[in-house]
Amino acid sequence: MNAVANLVDIFLVFIVALLMRFLSAYHLEDLLNQQSELTVLKKSPDGEMTIISKKGTEIQAVKITRTQAEGRGTRLGVAYQLEDGSMIYLPDED
Repeated sequence: MNAVANLVDIFLVFIVALLMRFLSAYHLEDLLNQQSELTVLKKSPDGEMTIISKKGTEIQAVKITRTQAEGRGTRLGVAYQLEDGSMIYLPDED
C-alpha cells in the first residue's frame, strides 16, 4: 500500500509540473500573479477575435466580429515582429 501512495504523490508532482510547463510555454505566468496586467488576443478560424484582459484579480473577455472591427481611421505606424519573438512599433513620421 505504501508503494501505491508514493505513486500517487509522484503523479501529483508530475501533473503540477506539467501545468506549470504549459503556462510557461504560452507565457501565461502572469495569470497567477495578482498584481500583473495581461492582455491576450485570440483569433478563431472564422475571423472572430476574443480579447482577454486581466487587471489584478478581474478577468474580462470580449468577443469582436469582423464587422465590429471594420471602420475608418488613420494609419498610426507599423509593428514588426523580430526573429526572437519580440515586437517593435514604429510610428509614422508627420
